[in-house]
Amino acid sequence: MKRTIMSLIGAAAALGAVTGVAAVAAPDAPRDSAAKGGTRLPVERSALLCPPPTSSEVGDTTYTAFTPKGTGGKAGAQGTAGLLPAQPGKQQDGKGKPPQDGKGKDAGQGAQSDAQPVAPLKQPGTPVTATTDRADAPALVGAADGALAPGWTVQQTTSIAAGSGRGLLGLSCAAPDTDFWFPGVSTAKDRQDYVHLTNPDNTPAVVDLDLRGKDGPIQSASGENISVPPHATVPVLLSTLTGTPTQDAALHVTAREGRVGASVQAADAKLGGDWLPAAADPAPGLVLPGIPADATSVHLVAVAPGKADADLKVQLATPNGLITPAGLETLHVKSGMTTTADLKDLTKGEAGSLVLTPADGSSAPVTAALRVTRGKGDKQEMAFIPATRPVGERATAADNRDKGSTLSLVAPEKGKDAKVTVTASAGSGGGTPVSKTYTVKGGSTLAVEPPRPQGLKGSYALTVTPEAGSGPVHAARTLALPQGSNSRRSPVGRAARRLVRAIARRRVFPVLGVPGRTRQRGERACWGHLPAVAGGVARQAGI
Repeated sequence: MKRTIMSLIGAAAALGAVTGVAAVAAPDAPRDSAAKGGTRLPVERSALLCPPPTSSEVGDTTYTAFTPKGTGGKAGAQGTAGLLPAQPGKQQDGKGKPPQDGKGKDAGQGAQSDAQPVAPLKQPGTPVTATTDRADAPALVGAADGALAPGWTVQQTTSIAAGSGRGLLGLSCAAPDTDFWFPGVSTAKDRQDYVHLTNPDNTPAVVDLDLRGKDGPIQSASGENISVPPHATVPVLLSTLTGTPTQDAALHVTAREGRVGASVQAADAKLGGDWLPAAADPAPGLVLPGIPADATSVHLVAVAPGKADADLKVQLATPNGLITPAGLETLHVKSGMTTTADLKDLTKGEAGSLVLTPADGSSAPVTAALRVTRGKGDKQEMAFIPATRPVGERATAADNRDKGSTLSLVAPEKGKDAKVTVTASAGSGGGTPVSKTYTVKGGSTLAVEPPRPQGLKGSYALTVTPEAGSGPVHAARTLALPQGSNSRRSPVGRAARRLVRAIARRRVFPVLGVPGRTRQRGERACWGHLPAVAGGVARQAGI
């Protein structure tokens, strides 16, 4: 069974804007610390960007769009919400300008006019899904307005049956911004990490990419002045930015002109692939929620981007309270550098969350991410958990199935219990919403199988709403799909059938006695993870 870990922070930030609650508030900030004196206005327009899902011929992607009920919106406006294809990015014309279309107009402008929207919403409260198995599926640029704008969420879930990026990859499509941090990227030989830059606007964006390692900034001659044309996406392979392979690095993405969406897709030769979402903005303290109970390895990468060193107290929020990992009471992060810690099988069979708080009077900002490994030997898989902000007024995770979702809630501060209501929406094909209330003891993690709609058909969304007076709470959702599924509606099943067709088309033959090795007639032997084929049905690689 392959799992993918997705933070709820994307929805928390969007919904925080509805009520004026600052999504960037530190964990110890009071929940009623919204800006005083200002007027709370409903969101009238939202923007989301989804990167290209995969270039694999044996990949299948499901997009799930959702807006919760009761989130406001412009009075009397029904609203629209949908995603349109972005254009592939092109090289600059050598004069510092975006490419032209021959008529003096920027390439990319107007390119979406004839496209049909993907997963268009018609009403709040009911998710809408769309699927694709294209290896050249484009990035998507989306907008929502009216009653569909507040809390609009799009989940991108991709199943890849074979290859170095195999597995179940999940990502919440993100809002455009000008500044992103990605601790945990790599330029090592066994990793292929791409950062996907997508421009939602009618004017070009100019982006700088800055890599940091254990010795500080990593020199790069090609990471500056990257032009992203209007309504286009540009992928950048991080290993091309430097000639020095670096295993545990941090990527800083800055848009000096315009704004972009940024996401990192990591593919490991042994561990498969997953998305690395942007981490929360640097702060003196961090929470990394949702480490699965069966994690066999947990690896921390932290970076201090400021001018001062940071000292952090390291704790694990378990179901029974905060504990200190053996041999790692504190972590010292030097200014401008990355620091790592191998936490091994930290959770010991119980789900938990990592809580980093300032130590010895430290106030320097840091940000961090975890690389979590499950399984052993040739059945390992990886996922990433970035630092997240606390949930604001609400947070939503779309694309939950009848089985396979685990919701992790962490109240990081001892003595400040969190009380939340979790609402399961109607299903994309039918069903009645169901709500359930949970109390999370301060300093602990609560991992639960979330409620499901009555009479569920299709997939559904989960919305987490802290109650008045609740202590701060962070949330993450783990989605697991069974390998070997042959359902025509399942991404895993579709990927398996596409793999069978690809094997027949490309005449790929397993090399007997060497698991995972494949040979193509007329070509040299190559390495990859080929699922076993039995009775015409391929079983998805992974655990």
